[in-house]
Amino acid sequence: MDTRAPIRVVVVDDSALVRRLLADLIDRESDMQCVGTAADPLAARELIRAVAPDVITLDVEMPRMDGIDFLARLMRLRPTPVVMVSTLTERGADVTLRALELGAVDFVAKPRIGVADGLQRLAEDITGKIRVAARAQVRRLERAVSGGQAAQVAPLGLLSTEKLIFIGASTGGTEATKAVLMQLPPDCPAVLITQHMPAGFTTSYARRLDSLCRLRVKEADDGERLLPGHAYLAPGGRHLAVRRSGTDYLAQVRDDEPVNRHKPSVEVLFESAARVVGPNALAVMLTGMGADGAQAMRRMREAGSYNICQDEASCVVFGMPREAIAHGAAHAVLPLTRIAAALIERLGRNAGPIHRL
Repeated sequence: MDTRAPIRVVVVDDSALVRRLLADLIDRESDMQCVGTAADPLAARELIRAVAPDVITLDVEMPRMDGIDFLARLMRLRPTPVVMVSTLTERGADVTLRALELGAVDFVAKPRIGVADGLQRLAEDITGKIRVAARAQVRRLERAVSGGQAAQVAPLGLLSTEKLIFIGASTGGTEATKAVLMQLPPDCPAVLITQHMPAGFTTSYARRLDSLCRLRVKEADDGERLLPGHAYLAPGGRHLAVRRSGTDYLAQVRDDEPVNRHKPSVEVLFESAARVVGPNALAVMLTGMGADGAQAMRRMREAGSYNICQDEASCVVFGMPREAIAHGAAHAVLPLTRIAAALIERLGRNAGPIHRL
């Protein structure tokens, strides 16, 4: 795409009001243009063929064809960056996670009531996600995506409970985090995860991960002890950090101001790891836009942690890993498929000189 040309967007939504509001929000921006709207996927199919948009915003529940069915067909036949528009309901969260599995780049949680005012408040978020989607790497969906099965991995054994794994992710990170966790053994150290995600969606996401992984996955509760074989997800709209109480590591869930415009923020999690865990930490920076967590990941390295960044080829958006690498935070830069094995290999070693893989 010519970077000087406006981002061409098609809006697909069964609500005439939402179509008009989204089109207006898009057209107000100098770097994007709504090139068409459609009330259902069948109409959208013809429109997309005619105008070849750079990005599509797609409602979940629509007449004549479900948005998820349409997305699956789109990603098999004509892979295009898609931003889902989902309602803040439990079903909306579950369906949105399915859309991300199928290849949607990101989603916007639209309000159930006060739609006009709500979308206006979300204008910056919506247009920002469209810009990110326009630069995202989307891949053809070869077949219907199922949840898959957790890899058969031998237990680590003889593992110190002092070790902790920290994961930061944003755009594209729901699937990347899932891919890493599904390859970790059931006795691995506790994993703390900050994924940029709003309140109302992390409960469904944690439940989804828990059903697929050999680890026990849950939203973190403030003050709970961090146990091996468990993964703890920052609740949407809250920061997650780690603190120490005697010999135990505890989760700290805080309702502070956003950091780097994010809440939860990877910077908050990684900064606490640098300060509290030091050389007993392993950190992973996965796909995402921006620089959240890059500086704190560098501080983790200075405190003795071992850090892995996802490589550009396997990222949906090579933003956060690129910034962490630029800050000198990474020991290893690896494709997504090799990250879990690298963690396991590192945990199985005695401490020694750190090298770049």
